[in-house]
Amino acid sequence: MTIKLDSARATRVARALLLAAAIGGATTMAANAQQKPPAGPLPGGATRILVLDQRALLAQSKVGKDILRQRDAYLQQARNQIQAQVQAIQNEGRALQQQMAILSPAVKKQRIAALQAKERNLQQQAQVRENQIQGGILKAQQQVSVALGPILQGIMQERGGQLLIDKAAVLFSSVNVDVTGIAVQRLDQKMPTVKVGLVTLPQQQGQQQGR
Repeated sequence: MTIKLDSARATRVARALLLAAAIGGATTMAANAQQKPPAGPLPGGATRILVLDQRALLAQSKVGKDILRQRDAYLQQARNQIQAQVQAIQNEGRALQQQMAILSPAVKKQRIAALQAKERNLQQQAQVRENQIQGGILKAQQQVSVALGPILQGIMQERGGQLLIDKAAVLFSSVNVDVTGIAVQRLDQKMPTVKVGLVTLPQQQGQQQGR
């Protein structure tokens, strides 16, 4: 039996949630900028494009680091709590194995069924806690998204940007249009930390996040 909270998957979930919110806010801001372009269209109808490195935003911003730090603390706490129960079940399993020869078939079947039920219950506990951690990250990143939206809007107005895209979508650029650094600085000033609580995700959403 293996019961664990997948730290690697939690890392991917945290990154995906926070970055999805960031680009979502950026897309909204870009749409507004396109409706009212502060600097007007470029000659020939060209669009002024700015670039945001979402991975760097998460890795470098104070709030991004704070979210990941709290996530790791929750995961470690969950591991510690569950590990003690895992050990108890394993000890019970070994004891049962030693007694198998002297138990009647009926008692043997009953003891095995009881042990398997404990295993399933513990696995459910682990899944519930992981769901709660993911829900807390989702709520925290929504708050970050709210704070980041006006920041990106302001940067686009200052730079005359009409469209903001993720750096991962850029193959080549002959000019420096990356605004990640200034975005990180302003986000640090506006929101250096955010509380990550334990929030239960709706069942369907939790299943989607776990894929």
